[in-house]
Amino acid sequence: MNALLKSGQPELIYSKALEYYQKEKWQRASTLFEGVQHYYTGSSREDSISFFNARCKYKNRDFDTASTLLDDFRRKFGRSAFIEDAEGMYALCFYYLSPGPSRDQTMTGHALIAINEFMSRYPQSDRVENFRKINTELTERLHEKAYLNAYTYYKTGKYKSAIVAFKNALKQYPESKRREEIMYLIVDAGYRFASNSVQDKQTDRYLTMLDSYLSFKEEFPESTHIKSLDRMAQQARDYLDRNNKDNNI
Repeated sequence: MNALLKSGQPELIYSKALEYYQKEKWQRASTLFEGVQHYYTGSSREDSISFFNARCKYKNRDFDTASTLLDDFRRKFGRSAFIEDAEGMYALCFYYLSPGPSRDQTMTGHALIAINEFMSRYPQSDRVENFRKINTELTERLHEKAYLNAYTYYKTGKYKSAIVAFKNALKQYPESKRREEIMYLIVDAGYRFASNSVQDKQTDRYLTMLDSYLSFKEEFPESTHIKSLDRMAQQARDYLDRNNKDNNI
C-alpha cells in the first residue's frame, strides 16, 4: 500500500482504489482515494474521488468523518451526478449518530433538518418512504427527551419546574404518544406542589391544579388515572371549602 502511494502513478493508485472499493474493502480504498485525491484536483474525476472516499467512510461506519466529507462534497459539487446519493448519506450519518432519548439530542435535530431537506429536494427519490419513517422515529425521540427532562424534575420533587417542563413538552409536541401521561403528571405535580406550599399560596395553586384536572377529564374521560385524580381533586376542593369557611368567620 505504501509503495503504491509512493509510486507517483496516479492512474495505478486510482485503479487499485476502485478495485478495493468494488470489493467493499472500504478502509483500503479510502486510504488510496485520499492518497490520490490531490492529483485530480480540478479534473473531471475530482467529484468521483471525493464521493467514493466519503462513501468508504460511511460504509466503514465512521459517520462523523463521513458527514464532514459529504457536507464538503455537497457544497462543492452541487451539480455532480452523485449529489442525491451524497445528500441521502449525509442525512443518514446524523441519524446513525443520534443517541437514545436520555442523551443530548443535538444530532437528532441535525438529522431531522437534513432528512426534511432531502425529501423536499428529491420528492421522487426511492429513499423518501424510509426517510418518512425515520422522521417519525426521530420526532418521537425528541418527544421522549422532552418527557424525560420534565419527569426528572417531577421525580426529584421539583414540582413547579416539572409542571412548566411538562406543559412546554405538550406545547412543543402536541401529538406525543405520552400526551395522556404528561397531562396526568401535570395534575399530580400540581396537587403535590399545592399541598407542599405555604398556606397563603395554596388556594391559587389548588385552583390551577383543578383547571388541569378538568382539562384531563375532558380529553381522557375513560383514563385509568381518573380515580386517583378524582381523589386529588376532592381533597383540593375540601381544602378550598375549608379555607373559604375560615375566611368567612
